[in-house]
Amino acid sequence: MSAINERRERERAHRHQLIVTAARELAEAEGWEAVTTRRLAERVEYSQPVLYSHFNGKDAIVSAVALDGFGELAAHLRGARQAAPEPGQALRALCRAYLEFATERPALYQAMFVMPTDLKFASTETPPPLRAAFDEFVSCFRPDNERRELFAEVTWSALHGMAVLSDSGRIPADGQEERLDFLVTQIADTPNGAPKGSRATTGPLPA
Repeated sequence: MSAINERRERERAHRHQLIVTAARELAEAEGWEAVTTRRLAERVEYSQPVLYSHFNGKDAIVSAVALDGFGELAAHLRGARQAAPEPGQALRALCRAYLEFATERPALYQAMFVMPTDLKFASTETPPPLRAAFDEFVSCFRPDNERRELFAEVTWSALHGMAVLSDSGRIPADGQEERLDFLVTQIADTPNGAPKGSRATTGPLPA
């Protein structure tokens, strides 16, 4: 690749990320309804044709934001797991970190799990950042558990339900710690579940 082409590729990548960042910031400030190609073009100071040369519409932009989000989620979960005082407490730390992520980044979480995207879940086409986030859950279960991925799926599903229902006010937010405690306890009590030490007997999480 020539130096000119390399520069063009860098510039294109920069424009791409600029649009993604602008969409995310606008969504966090005003909600996804406010994210339109016109608003984004004004925000990044590019014409709409330039914007469409990167994305063919809003769904594609949301997908790009979601992909960034899964990369952030994977790193956030990994940090929580590695910081757990004992290996047996990794599941609890991971679950709490997941709920924190959803609460602190509501628009990003919507892009990842609620808004229409073209990202493939549980497939050979699943993007690496999404797989990396899922693998953080898988790593919390015993290596000899042949159903580790099923345990991870059920845990993730339960946390997603807690996050969405709490955010919408359908379940009280102040009961989140008790729900988390119950979830971790039930999974740890399941044969081949989380490693010893991850049960609720380790005590409540600090405020």
